[in-house]
Amino acid sequence: MRKVIAITKATTTPVKIIGFKLLLLAIILLNSSATPSKSDFKVDTIVIDAGHGGKDPGTHGVAAKEKDITLKIALKVGKYIEENVPGVKVLYTRKDDRYIALDERADIANRAKADLFISIHANALSRPEVYGTETYVMGLHKSEGNMDVAKRENSVILLDEKYEERYEGFDPNSVESYILFSLTQSAYQESSLIFADKIESQFKQRVGRRSLGVKQAGFWVLWRTAMPSVLIEVGFLTNNKEENFLKSENGQDLIASGIYRAFKDYKSHIESIN
Repeated sequence: MRKVIAITKATTTPVKIIGFKLLLLAIILLNSSATPSKSDFKVDTIVIDAGHGGKDPGTHGVAAKEKDITLKIALKVGKYIEENVPGVKVLYTRKDDRYIALDERADIANRAKADLFISIHANALSRPEVYGTETYVMGLHKSEGNMDVAKRENSVILLDEKYEERYEGFDPNSVESYILFSLTQSAYQESSLIFADKIESQFKQRVGRRSLGVKQAGFWVLWRTAMPSVLIEVGFLTNNKEENFLKSENGQDLIASGIYRAFKDYKSHIESIN
């Protein structure tokens, strides 16, 4: 096996490598001590993250930008929950068109001690015939396609000043960086998988979308959140029919209602364990 010497460019210093590994160790220790006790089985605070925003438009179709689609759906999901699930506090990483760095998104959820983190995105591919939804949880990617999605979503960190220092040497384009992700096993992976499965079931059975399933990949924002968390790709803007659906009011309502119903089912399931 080839020995991994650096996790970024050839100029990466040993200090940065050590910093990233120390960060990994800290999160391993956090996760190992974060398994909830019986009294913690409540889902009272959630953070809804509209992907991209501001100077980061995300991907795009012929007319629609990812940052606009994700914001509209995120606000609709939050409204459904606020109006129909009493006692749940809904927080947002953004409620308008502004840029929020990945580490800030995770920090918002961690500071709030949220019980669930939902990150909403839209997909893109060079093959316009591909369409469908997919929901990701944090994990080691099992296909090149999953890796490509993670690289694209993580590449936003390159827009941040001093990103090599802020993200402890993590390089979104380095395979070695993603290998280091495999050193951690989230204490919340099982709960994340349960929620992700409920989302894709709703999309397929109630919303009538083509579900590409639940997948795993190394998303920075999921890795840094100390709670069950998912990243939802609501469809491909590079597919003309799906783009038209996602930019329509009805399409956004249907996607948001699917996520909302999945949340209700998840909350009921988790709290019934107690």
